[in-house]
Amino acid sequence: MSQTIQAVRGMNDILPDEAELWEQFEETVKSWLRAYGYRPIRMPIVEPTPLFARAIGEVTDIVEKEMYSFTDALNGERLTLRPEGTASCVRAVLQHNLLFSGPQRLWYAGPMFRHERPQKGRYRQFHQFGVEALGLPGPDIDAEQIIMCARLWDDLGLADVRLELNSLGSTEERARHRQDLIAYFERHAERLDADATRRLYSNPLRILDSKNPDMQAVIEAAPRLTDYLGEDSLRHFEGVQTLVKDAGIPFRINPRLVRGLDYYNLTVFEWVTDKLGAQGTVCAGGRYDGLVAQLGGKAAPACGFAMGVERLIALWRDEHGEEAVAATRVAPDIYLVHQGQAAQPLAFSVAEQLRGAGFDVLLHCGGGSFKSQMKRADASGAPVALIIGEDEAAAGEVSLKFLRRAAEQQRIPVGRLEEEIGKMIFEWEEDNGGV
Repeated sequence: MSQTIQAVRGMNDILPDEAELWEQFEETVKSWLRAYGYRPIRMPIVEPTPLFARAIGEVTDIVEKEMYSFTDALNGERLTLRPEGTASCVRAVLQHNLLFSGPQRLWYAGPMFRHERPQKGRYRQFHQFGVEALGLPGPDIDAEQIIMCARLWDDLGLADVRLELNSLGSTEERARHRQDLIAYFERHAERLDADATRRLYSNPLRILDSKNPDMQAVIEAAPRLTDYLGEDSLRHFEGVQTLVKDAGIPFRINPRLVRGLDYYNLTVFEWVTDKLGAQGTVCAGGRYDGLVAQLGGKAAPACGFAMGVERLIALWRDEHGEEAVAATRVAPDIYLVHQGQAAQPLAFSVAEQLRGAGFDVLLHCGGGSFKSQMKRADASGAPVALIIGEDEAAAGEVSLKFLRRAAEQQRIPVGRLEEEIGKMIFEWEEDNGGV
C-alpha cells in the first residue's frame, strides 16, 4: 500500500472548525476596510521575478534566500510565487492606469510564499490582508492607516498590541546615514556575526534589526537615522505623531525599526505583541513614495501595510480562548430527516423550497434509521429537525421537532412550512440573544 501523501512542510491545511473562525475574522476585516473607503483588488499569485527583485531589493533576505522562483517551461520566463503584496498591487495600478482617475485606496487578501524555516507564526505559505493608499502625499494618510489599525484591534478585542514608529527619511538622508553606519561597523568588525558581515556593504541598515544578543550593545551605539533627518522629513514625522497622539493611541519611537524591504521611506510602523513569542509583529507597513517610479510609473506618493492573518488569529484565540472557535461554528437552520421511497423526493423538494426562502437546510444523505439520523441532526447544531416518513409524504406534511428547547413535535402542511419555521427560528434566536 502506498504511503499517504502529506502537505508540503510549512504549507498548512485549514480544517472546517478553524476555517469558520477565519471566515468570521475575514468578514470583520472586510467590514472595517469598507468603513475607511478601501476597495478590493485581486492580483495573480504568480508574478515575473524581476518585479520583486526591483521592488524589494536584490540584496534583501527575501530576494536572496526566500522566494519560490522557477523558469516557465514554455517560454523561459522567470516567475515567482509572490512573497508579499505591495509590489504586485503597484504593478497592477500602473498596468491599468488606476492613478489616472485620482488617488486610490485599495486592499487585497490571500496567500504569500517564502521559503523559510517553518515555526509558530512563520510559515512557507502564509496569508495577509494588505492595505495600500496611492497618490496621497501628506502625513495624514500615514496617521489614518495607523489609527484604523487601532480600531481593528478594538473590533477584535485584542488588548495587548502596541505601536512602534520610526522614520527612514529620504533617499539622500539614508545615503548619508548608510555611509556613516558602514564606517562605524567597520570599526567594530570583530563584533559582527556572519549575517551582519555579509550585509555590511550591501544592506547595512538591516544589521540594526538583528536579534543576535551578542550584537545588541554595538547596535545600540550605532549612528541613528533620526539624527540625519532633514527639515521636511522631521516635519512629516512630527505630523504623523501629532495625529496619532490626538487619536489617543500610545506609541514608542523605535530607532532600530527599519523594515525588511528596500522600498520604504519616511514613516514606518509595526504593531507588536509579546504573546506570540519570537514572531511578535502582527501588522507592519509605512510609506514607499519611490516605488511607483521604481516600477516604471510616474512618481507618486504611496503608503500601506500588511497584516499576518495566522498571527492575528492566533492572538485572537489566545485572547478569547476556544470559545472564539466554538462561537464561529456555523449551524444550519434546519436538519431534514427522511426515510422511505416516497419520502425522499418530497425531502429534496422541501429542502429546495426552504433554501429558496432563505433558510440554511442540511438534508440528510447516506440512509440510516430515524434514530441514527436524529443523532446527526442533534450534532449538527440546528435548532430544529424536519422529519419526513411515509405517513408525512402521503399526507403532504412534515413533522417538526425542536432540538434546542422543550416543545411538542408538530405536523405542518408543506405549504405552510416557510411561515411556521420562520416564526420558530425567530423565537429561538430571541431566546439565544439574537445569535
